[in-house]
Amino acid sequence: YPSELLMQKITEDNQIPVHLHVSVSLQYVAGLKGRALVEFFHSNIAEVENEELRHLMWSSVLFYKTPSVEVMACVLLSTKAIYFLLDDSFIHADEHQSDFWIKENSDCENSSFHLSCCFVLKLNDLQSVNVGLFDQYFRITGHSADHIVTCLTRDSYNTHTFIQQLMAVLSLLARTPSPEPVDKDFYSEFGSKNTGKMENYELIHSSRVKFIYPNEEEIGDLAFLVAEKMDGLTNLPSLNILLYVLAFQVNHFEGSAQNTSSLQPKTLILTSSDLFLFEEDYISYPLPEFAKEPPKRDKYQLADGRRIRDLDRVLMGYQTYPQALTFVFDDLQNQDLMQNLTLDHFGE
Repeated sequence: YPSELLMQKITEDNQIPVHLHVSVSLQYVAGLKGRALVEFFHSNIAEVENEELRHLMWSSVLFYKTPSVEVMACVLLSTKAIYFLLDDSFIHADEHQSDFWIKENSDCENSSFHLSCCFVLKLNDLQSVNVGLFDQYFRITGHSADHIVTCLTRDSYNTHTFIQQLMAVLSLLARTPSPEPVDKDFYSEFGSKNTGKMENYELIHSSRVKFIYPNEEEIGDLAFLVAEKMDGLTNLPSLNILLYVLAFQVNHFEGSAQNTSSLQPKTLILTSSDLFLFEEDYISYPLPEFAKEPPKRDKYQLADGRRIRDLDRVLMGYQTYPQALTFVFDDLQNQDLMQNLTLDHFGE
């Protein structure tokens, strides 16, 4: 250990997404290659001497206790734990959550020594993994609110690869076997007798960790929500969600010194008639078992919505992935006026 193939794969994966800014300490980690990266893991991160590094991924992460702060992290999967190597600026981003992070290194702030904090989730504490719609993100749940993390990969391939690696590592864990399941019929296996509603698809791993995937009803609920936002102008049965993707909205600020832009995380939903941007809560749903009350905000909050018929042109940037798209809409002061005139004049 480690094999040349594994070292090559980890080196290839050790690339920060170009559109996201990270601190100097994480840039140092991203500059490590091959054996240097493995040695860095063993000397600075690993908690047990005999654990092996199996997978590396760069991803934005959200914590259950700080749902509004998205931070860049280097996610390291070993045979013992999942490590989230975080930008040290995250500690100061949400001051009222100071009890979540123990600030022992405040005296080092003015030195030239760059710090990163590392959040550790041991595989033995892992209870469930919720995969988001279209594999755009996944949520890892432990035994308390401190142990719930969502990885916003915004990439189905990265999500799929990490889940496969996690399942492989979990298979190595020595856990007491579950009791033999009692044979059940289809309805008692997949349905809830109290509500009559189909539950999400669950895959219970041999390590007793649940892998929960969304079912078709989540898309149906989302379509219903989108139709509500459209003020009932669309016939619900004919409403199809063509695209669901986690993206960033670029807000451009023109300053005196230099023009800067900030990236605001948004969920983009395209239907056959409209384009929507939603603010989505990626961390609070479905509710963890220990939650005493529902989250303070809805899962989906409408940020913007435009009709496709008002779309004038789409501008595409020339840079490589991630691609920048600019949607230019006709600026109509009263969009509904034309529609109502059409209905009155031409009938139904």
